[in-house]
Amino acid sequence: MRVLVVGSGAREHALCLALAADPSVTALVCAPGNAGTAAIAEQRGVDPLDPAAVGALARELHADLVVVGPEAPLVAGVADAVRQAGIACFGPSREAAQLEGSKAFAKDVMAVAGVPTAAARVCVTAAEAEAALDEFGPPYVVKDDGLAAGKGVVVTSDRDVALAHAAACERVVIEEYLDGPEVSLFCITDGDTVVPLLPAQDFKRIGDSDTGPNTGGMGAYAPLPWLPPGLTSDVVRRVAIPTVQEMARRGTPFAGLLYIGLALTGKGPRVVEFNARFGDPETQVVLALLDSPLGALLQAAATGRLATHPRPRWRDGSAVTVVLAAADYPGPPRTGDVITGSEQEGVVHAGTRRRDDGAVVSSGGRVLSATAVGATLAEARHRAYDLLAAIDLPGGQFRTDIALRAVEGTIEASPA
Repeated sequence: MRVLVVGSGAREHALCLALAADPSVTALVCAPGNAGTAAIAEQRGVDPLDPAAVGALARELHADLVVVGPEAPLVAGVADAVRQAGIACFGPSREAAQLEGSKAFAKDVMAVAGVPTAAARVCVTAAEAEAALDEFGPPYVVKDDGLAAGKGVVVTSDRDVALAHAAACERVVIEEYLDGPEVSLFCITDGDTVVPLLPAQDFKRIGDSDTGPNTGGMGAYAPLPWLPPGLTSDVVRRVAIPTVQEMARRGTPFAGLLYIGLALTGKGPRVVEFNARFGDPETQVVLALLDSPLGALLQAAATGRLATHPRPRWRDGSAVTVVLAAADYPGPPRTGDVITGSEQEGVVHAGTRRRDDGAVVSSGGRVLSATAVGATLAEARHRAYDLLAAIDLPGGQFRTDIALRAVEGTIEASPA
């Protein structure tokens, strides 16, 4: 099987690592890729936001499967162009990708499908935003309706900050605050059958103890030792399947990866958000524990054969990943710094590139992540931070508390 992975971040490097380990994958190409994917896949220059260019590359490569990593290409219609070229594609259509592309669209789907989520209001004027903030009260949750690379959400008790964020966006969704720990659940679907992967937890804020502004994610771990038994099957039954069925009813079947962001509140699980692709950094830990072929699983989803495909198998133990970010992130990051120690096993590249002189340099905000597996969560965490300690990025920043509360046993789901 010849596979083309579209994208250039840590998610795509993690996908390439897992695909390269699949015996059925005979050729692997990443476009445009980064310094990490270059070590395991052929690199091809292509604009991932250009559906025609991606479709043409897939035809040129005689690809059997295209895996579209990031959200922006999916919203731009890259999966549609690949399918129109007669090639199987793992990733939803442009219309189906609106589950991530528009928070308001996702809320409407959830309402019709009866999916438990936060009450919300869609606002386009200052007066509407003020009324919604007054209705829900603090902490205020204000979400940019469109794509914002994981940084379009403001959660604050400062009403002026909330209003300023609303004013900076063309349209926002303001919703009630959901208490309780958050969980990320990936569900693979072919538009009918739904197959869940391991739940994970990520860390959005830049600073320890969840301080500072939101980021695209500063670390993650899996599995979750504190998760209530049966939660995954319950979320599949109450959230994933109704959502997939509602998308099919609308004539826009969702086939690909449905990312369900959950808050485990005192009233039970509530959906915080949907994404239309693998999440970063959760992908790094989930795929590190996968013990069955990824390529065959994704191809089954892309070709409508998921119901008869074997379910994923998982390794024993735990996985932890810690993100190393560039100076000044999550603002405009400093780039071009030389990185040493980045070519160790377990280092997953994101914002990196290789200079003509062979040096690996930073090229984005989240530069790389140190990923490790251990027999216990504590062991995996220790190994991940040891790996990170052997990497040098001038001005680099990272959190020191990834998975710490889970190791200490001080996190638990709110009783429903």
